[in-house]
Amino acid sequence: MSLAIRLARGGMKKKPYYRIVVTDSRNARDGKFLEKIGTYNPLLNKENPERVKLDGERATHWLSVGAQPSDRVARFLDAAGIRTRAARSNPNKGVPGDKAKERSDAAAAKQAELDAATAEAAEAAKVAAATPAEPEPVAEVEVPAEAAEPVEAPSDVEIPVDAATETDASPAGPAV
Repeated sequence: MSLAIRLARGGMKKKPYYRIVVTDSRNARDGKFLEKIGTYNPLLNKENPERVKLDGERATHWLSVGAQPSDRVARFLDAAGIRTRAARSNPNKGVPGDKAKERSDAAAAKQAELDAATAEAAEAAKVAAATPAEPEPVAEVEVPAEAAEPVEAPSDVEIPVDAATETDASPAGPAV
């Protein structure tokens, strides 16, 4: 029989409470168990001693018989000093994916172009500040006398005015 030390869930919906149990690994999570060796209440603070209660003597006995702890129970046993847990290392877990790398490379290239343009503008401003500004000669353009006079519309042409437009434009509003 393959033994496991694992958590069996209890409590209500949204309020978990776990028993640390020794059971046959083929049994259901909350099914029958051989022995309850502790409790775990995840709702309590991590500093609270009531968060994890574990009978170390019984845990050591079941480990010597060959029971395999689950990952979470192995953490509890390591914290209690009963069994050391090998540190897991996954160096590729935090590496960004291919598309994220492409986006970051594109953003870096765009930033480099912006920095280069800013540097060129700053250099041009330095050069412009270093050279004295010479006033540019203004070319005088002669305007013909005919073009200088304002052009007026002939007064003999009458523009027809719509009657509806006159009433709409009155301050009292449109006539009904």
